[in-house]
Amino acid sequence: MTIRSNIFINCPFDNQYISTLLKPMLYALLDFGFEPQLALNRSDSGEIRLNKIVELIRKSIYSIHDLSRIKSSEQDEYYRLNMPFELGIDYGIRLSEIPDKKFLILEAEQYETKKALSDISGFDIKCHSNRPDEIIECIRSWCIETVDLKDIKGGEEVKSQYYRFDAILYETFMKQYREKYDDQNAQKFTENLIEKMPIPEYIRYAKEYLQQN
Repeated sequence: MTIRSNIFINCPFDNQYISTLLKPMLYALLDFGFEPQLALNRSDSGEIRLNKIVELIRKSIYSIHDLSRIKSSEQDEYYRLNMPFELGIDYGIRLSEIPDKKFLILEAEQYETKKALSDISGFDIKCHSNRPDEIIECIRSWCIETVDLKDIKGGEEVKSQYYRFDAILYETFMKQYREKYDDQNAQKFTENLIEKMPIPEYIRYAKEYLQQN
């Protein structure tokens, strides 16, 4: 059984996070019947970003908040405060407007978030250890425990199909570039295209794959 429901995603948008964690997260959510809502889904330069985020939160019954990057990793690096800020907005809307909202809060290491954000004590937070396999398992467990989905694919099946989709996407573009360039350039252009691929385009390819398989 699957559902078609909006799910707001609040997470970092650096290249490493997108390639390692966001893409498998999106694939799993699409597989389980969700419609991901991200600020990256549209880029209107005349639109105030915070207004767009509030709009996405208000039209989403579910939310994922990944707080794994609120801790600085290098000297003189600032904390990333956008994620806890957006969690606060979402929590306020949950209290005042949409009481049946449901959250999945993620972190990289167990209990690390509570050290920086003690007010979050009491929330059930799942740990993905910065691993794509683990983030898929976190989402599946949450779907069963909180969203009450039934008869959904097991984590190993979803992971296997995600890696197959990833390989097929790579080979599809390699084949196109090989028709015009040598293998070295075909590989370079393919890797660049996949790395820089806009999120709406990635979601479209994932949906097409899921529909065909």
